[in-house]
Amino acid sequence: MGKHFFISQQTFKLENGINLPSIDIAYHTYGYLNSEKSNVIWFCHALTANSDVLDWWNTLVGEGKKYDPANYFIVCANIIGSCYGSSGPLTINPETKKNYFSSFPNVTIRDMVQAHILLRKHLGIEKIDTLLGGSMGGYQALEWVLTEPSIFDKMVLVATSAKESAWGIAIHTAQRLAIETDASWKDETENAGAKGLKTARAIGMLSYRNYEAFVKTQSDDEHKLDDYKASSYIHYQGDKLVKRFNAFTYWLLTKAMDSHNIARNSGNIETVLKSIKTKTLIIGISSDILCPIAEQKILAKDIPNARFVEIDSPYGHDGFLIEGEQIGKCISEFEIH
Repeated sequence: MGKHFFISQQTFKLENGINLPSIDIAYHTYGYLNSEKSNVIWFCHALTANSDVLDWWNTLVGEGKKYDPANYFIVCANIIGSCYGSSGPLTINPETKKNYFSSFPNVTIRDMVQAHILLRKHLGIEKIDTLLGGSMGGYQALEWVLTEPSIFDKMVLVATSAKESAWGIAIHTAQRLAIETDASWKDETENAGAKGLKTARAIGMLSYRNYEAFVKTQSDDEHKLDDYKASSYIHYQGDKLVKRFNAFTYWLLTKAMDSHNIARNSGNIETVLKSIKTKTLIIGISSDILCPIAEQKILAKDIPNARFVEIDSPYGHDGFLIEGEQIGKCISEFEIH
């Protein structure tokens, strides 16, 4: 249990043809594998999360929650390109003995899945009961089920899509532009681009929530001329991310999200979705403006053995993290049918 590291010394070929001489994978496990090896639950995390699923999805995972480590062997791996232990801009390039920083090559969702597969094999896991992912985590889950269809019994997708939308790409481009305007961007230090990262997070927050959420929680009662609650909230969220994340990583991972398309080099999305045989639960958040329920309905329409549920939540895209109790109930009902 806890955090672990797996170092693969074999050459890791990225989808763009670039070879990494080796890769590091940081991962967390919780609970224990049963004698039948039938209780594995694997979580794929989103953009700025880490491998400690108890840290960011504790409304769904933990003692007394839907996924209690007393009953399951839970695994979550930090994606490559991240700054939480897996190979990425802040790790050491074994060939130069220096941090990669901006020289770390672009990666795709499929590259992340190949790293997950390496870890799965390292752990000796041959069957996964349920694969779960929200937002960018759902991108990984979809690609993984398509890559290794016989491994999974069930899949749960929350607030996600089969392809990154033009809306999502536009938001990510605006965020990267913000990072690139920082004069320190591409300095060879861990804090390079920090001010740009804060601005990028501010842009992101506008899509993670929505009009109703901001009006409800950040409106001012007094007749102010400055120091508005909504402004303070945006500054707070930006500063909070800067303390725990990295501009190189944010830039790189938004690029990876832009590349998401399960039908790339494989025909069309409808045909690819129809090839998925895994029993699938698809959950949408009613107020999500970043990845709206129209995207989840596409998944539900074309995945043969799928069920769609819409959760009513005022929290927009962030609802996938906040509404863990509702999500857990939906999963329990899904498992019964």
